[in-house]
Amino acid sequence: MSDPNRPPHMGAPCDTPHEPDDETRLTRREFVGTAVAGGALLASGLLSPASVEAASSKVPPGLDGPPVPPVSLTLQVNGQEKELTLEPRVSLLDALRENLGLSGTKKGCDMGQCGACTVLVDGRRVVSCLTLAVMQRGKSITTIEGLAQGDTLHPMQAAFLSHDGFQCGYCTPGQIMSAVGFTKEPWGPSDADIREGMCGNLCRCGAYPNIVAAVREARAQKA
Repeated sequence: MSDPNRPPHMGAPCDTPHEPDDETRLTRREFVGTAVAGGALLASGLLSPASVEAASSKVPPGLDGPPVPPVSLTLQVNGQEKELTLEPRVSLLDALRENLGLSGTKKGCDMGQCGACTVLVDGRRVVSCLTLAVMQRGKSITTIEGLAQGDTLHPMQAAFLSHDGFQCGYCTPGQIMSAVGFTKEPWGPSDADIREGMCGNLCRCGAYPNIVAAVREARAQKA
């Protein structure tokens, strides 16, 4: 699955499962506009979450729209039900950080390009800044706070510590969550596959060799 023509590092543009493609990649302004329109329809019950997602790509850029009344919803986060009252346009990232106090999920580019806000939704890695909280009803959300079992670290967390897979640490939660999702996907066994599969997560410190070593070790333990 690796591309031999790709440079031997992570961080370059890629097409991983959690990375939006060119047709769906939005600027922050475009996202807010589509979120307003989609959230209003979803809150009214006129459209299903899937329909809102499909329709949102057709909303003209720059449409900010009027204020939308908040809605009540329940999210399943780290195995616990969380009751929330949010505007329908609130992203999953902001709901986690601002409403639930789960600040381990980092806000980086806020455009779905750096991977710092990666979480797992039903076991799949998702950039939470480009996903509406109201669309996650009935799904299982896992953040970095939900990986460890008490004082026992998840094997991926332990591997990152063992291999010093971080420097400033800001991207580390997203890297770890993405790596956990990566190990469940059908990638090949090589380091090139790890680099390719993790290329949606950027590290401004350039700790990529250590991150690859950590992912390799944790994946081997799983095998």
